[in-house]
Amino acid sequence: MAHFRSLLLLALFTFSGVAVEATGPGDNGFVGLRDNYYRNSCKDAEKLIKKAVQAELAKNLKHAAGVLRMHFHDCFVEGCDGSVLLDGPGTEKTSHLAGFEVIDAAKAAVEAVCPGVVSCADILAYAARDSTVELNGTGWAVQGGRKDCTVSLASRAEAELPPPMFEVSQLIDSFARRGLSARQMVVLSGAQTVGVGFCDKFVSRLYDFNSTFFTDPSIDPAYATELKNICPQHSFNTSIEVFMDVITPTSAGVFEANYYKTLQEHKGLLTSDQSLFDDSRTRAVVTSLLNNRRFQKEFGKAMRAMGAVGVKTVGQIRTKCSAVNE
Repeated sequence: MAHFRSLLLLALFTFSGVAVEATGPGDNGFVGLRDNYYRNSCKDAEKLIKKAVQAELAKNLKHAAGVLRMHFHDCFVEGCDGSVLLDGPGTEKTSHLAGFEVIDAAKAAVEAVCPGVVSCADILAYAARDSTVELNGTGWAVQGGRKDCTVSLASRAEAELPPPMFEVSQLIDSFARRGLSARQMVVLSGAQTVGVGFCDKFVSRLYDFNSTFFTDPSIDPAYATELKNICPQHSFNTSIEVFMDVITPTSAGVFEANYYKTLQEHKGLLTSDQSLFDDSRTRAVVTSLLNNRRFQKEFGKAMRAMGAVGVKTVGQIRTKCSAVNE
């Protein structure tokens, strides 16, 4: 989540310019995804995944945010195909992604009952929903039917993931190429409420903003001072965590709408966060999502839409999520 844009596609399906809502039950009309997909082939799949996710998060709740971010990452790079889960040199896995053991535990639980049936890409989608619920968020109906890919390249992640310095125009364009609307972009950005950032992602806003301003003038001055105490000039520390939500900062996070209040107070950690409030095209959306009930409802709908991006209907059902089947 340091950017949950840290957060969809040249896979088998491309939805350029199509605003995908996918809010209704059943097939979403774009790919072979369905609610209750495993009803006949593995009827307890979602229950098994949920139980495994809960058991792992009971050990370390911080991994809940990691799983949610992982799902964003997976869908933004070549579509939702489990590519982010593959081990190996030059794959998408990075040092700032965490929670892989949650997915491994869920996969093991399902394989023990229904071997070779439930894809890793689907398990990640279910686990992201279950992790959100464990953070006191509201759940949503997750569709199944994704296949797993066999290739994962870090270079694709670098090219596809929106960087933290993106502004609204760039964010809108990035999400639109994946069939997601500007409003859905702002809603999905709300996952940052349980995210963390690292000095290297925002230090330029503090000390080298542009030729006119040493420090980004959109940052609340007191907050800028606080950040400078955490991240000294020329510091590109990638181990110190800074909470995205300054309203209710906790080690694990609470999934709620306070992320948007943070932006309203000009305490957005990244440029791509704060610009959502500062830009007139998205400010009204940010304001509307201060209502936590509305945010929770819209987030679930947006996650269903994102979960349909670049889905592969041809591929593997990997036995181990970290490795391609022999």
